[in-house]
Amino acid sequence: MKITLNGAARDLTGPTVQDALAEIGLGAAKVATALNGAFLPAAARPETTLKDGDALEVVAPMQGG
Repeated sequence: MKITLNGAARDLTGPTVQDALAEIGLGAAKVATALNGAFLPAAARPETTLKDGDALEVVAPMQGG
C-alpha cells in the first residue's frame, strides 16, 4: 500500500502500524506515532490497520545535554 511516512511517499506491505514499523526497522524502538494527524498510542499499533493514502508520522525521542 502507498502511504506517506514522515512526509515522504512509501510503499509498505503493512497491514498494521506495528507491521509497518517493523518493516522500516523500528518494530522494537521506543517511538511516538501519529496516524493522519492524531496521536496513536503504542498499545493501539498492533490492531490499527493502514490503508492507501494514510499519513504516518514516527518520531524518536532525542537526548541532549
